[in-house]
Amino acid sequence: MEDPESLGFEHMGLDHRLLQAVTDLGWSRPTLIQEKAIPLALEGKDLLARARTGSGKTAAYAIPMLQLLLHRKATGPVVEQAVRALVLVPTKELARQAQSMIQQLAAYCARDIRVANVSAAEDSASQRAVLMEKPDVVVGTPSRILNHLQQDNLKLRDSMELLVVDEADLLFSFGFEEELKSLLCHLPRIYQAFLMSATFNEDVQALKELVLHNPVTLKLQESQLPGPDQLQQFQVVCETEEDKFLLLYALLKLSLIRGKSLLFVNTLERSYRLRLFLEQFSIPACVLNGELPLRSRCHIISQFNQGFYDCVIATDAEVLGPPVKGKHRGKGPKRDKASDPEAGVARGIDFHHVCAVLNFDLPPTPEAYIHRAGRTARANNPGIVLTFVLPTEQSQLGKIEELLSGDSGAPVLLPYQFHMEEIEGFRYRCRDAMRSVTKQAIREARLKEIKEELLHSEKLKTYFEDNPRDLQLLRHDLPLHPAVVKPHLGNVPDYLVPPALRGLVHPHKKRKKPLASKKAKAKTQNPLRSFKHRGEKCRPTAAPS
Repeated sequence: MEDPESLGFEHMGLDHRLLQAVTDLGWSRPTLIQEKAIPLALEGKDLLARARTGSGKTAAYAIPMLQLLLHRKATGPVVEQAVRALVLVPTKELARQAQSMIQQLAAYCARDIRVANVSAAEDSASQRAVLMEKPDVVVGTPSRILNHLQQDNLKLRDSMELLVVDEADLLFSFGFEEELKSLLCHLPRIYQAFLMSATFNEDVQALKELVLHNPVTLKLQESQLPGPDQLQQFQVVCETEEDKFLLLYALLKLSLIRGKSLLFVNTLERSYRLRLFLEQFSIPACVLNGELPLRSRCHIISQFNQGFYDCVIATDAEVLGPPVKGKHRGKGPKRDKASDPEAGVARGIDFHHVCAVLNFDLPPTPEAYIHRAGRTARANNPGIVLTFVLPTEQSQLGKIEELLSGDSGAPVLLPYQFHMEEIEGFRYRCRDAMRSVTKQAIREARLKEIKEELLHSEKLKTYFEDNPRDLQLLRHDLPLHPAVVKPHLGNVPDYLVPPALRGLVHPHKKRKKPLASKKAKAKTQNPLRSFKHRGEKCRPTAAPS
């Protein structure tokens, strides 16, 4: 039931073209952050806003930004075209996504409002040409924006009126502190600024001192994740590392998880280890790898959203590693040197209709857990988060529980009692597969994928621009394993299926063509088939017809 006192888009004094775009997007009512932030922004106030992932923060700053630009052009004195708004984001993928959202909202005023994304380093020449035309809004990472400012491709000191820092709590952890401080020297003394963040930490407070002037702070009284009626969260205690692989095999191969899923691990090496393990059993999956070109990473996400494959393995280590200052990363966990430091998926990237998030590795921080879990249960769709925990990780799990439960102290991560003895028959298969995934196999797989992506990106770039349909033929879940894969492992003999699951499960079958969007939406219902909730022991039950 809608709150009669809530403020609708039509009551905010927005341009009719923006209202039409909002209608086309299917937004009947503003979210809480949009309802509170848009009127304040239109009054000219600086904003420091915290809202959970998936709450509509991008539109909360994009709508007032576009409204202010349109109002200025309609009522203000005639002045030359110039860059009036700057949007800073921590990753290239988020820059692309922010640009897309702004362009959708400006669909009916595209002649008046132009948006440019300058986050991709490989497109410097074309970006220079775009910036010469002085778009109204420029989106990019701090390093790319600073690079263009230093080369005089972009001038903001005499024209910029609005600064937006999206996902503010990630900028410093990406090592952008020095770039950001240098960038601010190129800005005018007076401008309106918005800081949007999923969490408030020391980095956000430091940013507040740097860019905001007497801001209004919106610390909305809402949970950082959806409630239990929409998002169900479980923990699975695995006695050994082998048990984690065994349980994952059972969940995926017996199709106990319905719909699309994201598997999170803590390092890129673990991503490929997991993919090669799943390949042994003909379970298609792809790795979202920061070493790959931006176009390839976006293509992986696009095909996942279209239903080409149901499983993506990702890491947030490059996004939510130990807090760092400046470019020097300092001491900390070993990182993948070749990875793009401006690539990451733990937060903000728009995966569509994700039914389940599987934390194969325990998140390194409580904040990382929140950002991972935020990939599912979006836009009123249901979702499940399942976290694999080793006995030695109980203390870290307690910190996550403490953040999630808040003042109530009620447990949020419910225990999932899974009878491991029921899948003991699969253990020898998993051991054989784990033995075949050696360090050498992982190195060869990573090298093979990079070589293939380079071939596709360079030699076939022009061809695919002229033949966009053929680009869909590229698949990112093709086998990488350099060793011989035993075909019989792709099948599950009936005698190995636990008696309680026979007649219920449907062993994984290779997808032949993408799902229709309606079918993808339908698969968001009841994603985890054999899970019993509220800590009850797992006994497979018939799935609803």
